[in-house]
Amino acid sequence: MNWWIIFITFLAVNLDFFFILIFLLERYNLRDVIIGYLGALLVLVTISFLLGKTLAIFLPEWILGILGILPIYMALHDNDEDPTHTEKHGPIITTLITYLAVCAGCNLSIFLPILTNLTFQQFTQALLFIAVLSIAIVLLIKGIGNIPLIKQKMQRYSESLMKVIYIGVGCYVFWDSGLITHLIRLL
Repeated sequence: MNWWIIFITFLAVNLDFFFILIFLLERYNLRDVIIGYLGALLVLVTISFLLGKTLAIFLPEWILGILGILPIYMALHDNDEDPTHTEKHGPIITTLITYLAVCAGCNLSIFLPILTNLTFQQFTQALLFIAVLSIAIVLLIKGIGNIPLIKQKMQRYSESLMKVIYIGVGCYVFWDSGLITHLIRLL
């Protein structure tokens, strides 16, 4: 299991949501935002893992490397959702729904190829790692969310950086799955 890829994938998938967290943390208390964010993230990562394991039953590993196209597609497909549209729910449900609305597609398509080859034990470790990262990120964003320079730079560069990371993750999946090696052998 490559911890750096999981860490970078987590950052890339959530980079756009970090900005939204600034707004949620201004509006709701820290505990409610953490619970909503963590709940939604763990649900999506678990679905990615289970879907990947299901596909792995029917397809060889090198074919699963084609899933690397998903992060690259997400990077090239400009699909900005409106994170400000929320129904009137409690803070935990609002955070959960906002995260699912903004990040479900990215999360599933980016984490799916990364988690496909993990054992259940490795997945449990990765899930715990992601949970700790989630809490740490919310605490960090709470601490720096009111710094004007940070807000300005996130508005300006977060989407571009996210796209570069998605393309990198997609290329890593191609390489790690053996897809590239298999294609070279075919030539």
